[in-house]
Amino acid sequence: MKLFITKHALQRMYERSINEEEVEYVIENGVIIYEYADDKTYPSILMYCTINAKPLHVVFSIDESIQKEKRYLVITVYRPSLEEWNSDYVTRRVDK
Repeated sequence: MKLFITKHALQRMYERSINEEEVEYVIENGVIIYEYADDKTYPSILMYCTINAKPLHVVFSIDESIQKEKRYLVITVYRPSLEEWNSDYVTRRVDK
């Protein structure tokens, strides 16, 4: 897997003690929460996975312009909060 991590995502990873292996794990094993088909440059995807009993969300785009290999552009990563998400961390709360 070829990851390209934006400056923003790197900063968030550092602030939240999230490493590249965790990000890759979410992309490979997570559940798609939402697909943003109209995002600039490339459509993006929000995925969720639990790692070491901690929820993790990753937003990324896939660049398939190079036929040999997909490139994953990581846009941001965060630990979802129960203030914004239901306990499944897949469904947004409506009663914020």
